[in-house]
Amino acid sequence: MFGGRPGIWELVLILAVVVLIFGGKKLPELARAVGKSVNELKEGLRSKASPEEAPPSAPEKKQ
Repeated sequence: MFGGRPGIWELVLILAVVVLIFGGKKLPELARAVGKSVNELKEGLRSKASPEEAPPSAPEKKQ
């Protein structure tokens, strides 16, 4: 059980616990929120990877 890659019974058990905790009506909202968060994370990582799209830094003041 839980040693390495999860099997089908472990996934079924996890899904059953999630359904008991959140209820069947909340699952689509939860899945939508997780998907939106993953997309925002990917966009953030993509924008960090390409510095030419980043806004220029403010010039330093000479004293």
